[in-house]
Amino acid sequence: MNWLRGPKMAIIWTVLRIWLGIQWLEAGIHKVADGFDATGFIQGAIVKATGDHPAVQGWYATFLEIFALPNVNVFNILIPWGEVLVGIGLILGAATIPALLAGAFMNLNFLLAGTVSTNPILYTAAILLMVAGTAGYFYGADRFLIPYIRKMINNNRHTKKHHHEQNHLPVH
Repeated sequence: MNWLRGPKMAIIWTVLRIWLGIQWLEAGIHKVADGFDATGFIQGAIVKATGDHPAVQGWYATFLEIFALPNVNVFNILIPWGEVLVGIGLILGAATIPALLAGAFMNLNFLLAGTVSTNPILYTAAILLMVAGTAGYFYGADRFLIPYIRKMINNNRHTKKHHHEQNHLPVH
C-alpha cells in the first residue's frame, strides 16, 4: 500500500484531485450563477420511493419529506456553495480531506435520492483520494498549510501552558 502514497503516485493523485475539483466547481458555478431550487429534485426523489422496485429507500424519502423539503431554502444555499467550495478546495489542494468528505457526502446523498449520473465515479474518486492520504495533496496548498496550522496550534498550547504555570506560582 505504501507505493500508493509515494511521491511518484502523488502526481497521479494530483491530476485526479484537480479533475474532481473541476467537476465540482463546474456543477456549483452553474447553480450559483443560474439560481438553484432543489424542490423539484427532492419531490422527484420522494416519488422514486414508491412502486415495486423503489430507487429511493423509504427511510431516506421520509428524511427528505420531513426535513429536507421544509428546509429547502437552506439546501438551495448549501448545495451550490458546497459544490463550489469543494471544487476550489480540491483544485488548490487546500482543506483537501474536508473537501473530499463533503463531496463524497453530497455524492452519497444524491445516490440515495435515486440519481446515479456521475455520482458513483465522483464518489469513488473521492474515496481513492482519501486512501491516498497525504499523497493526494502533496502537490497542493495543504502540504504547506497543515504543518503551519499544526505549528500555530502547538505554539498556542505552549503559550497557554506557560501562561497557566505563571499564574499558579506559589506565593511566599
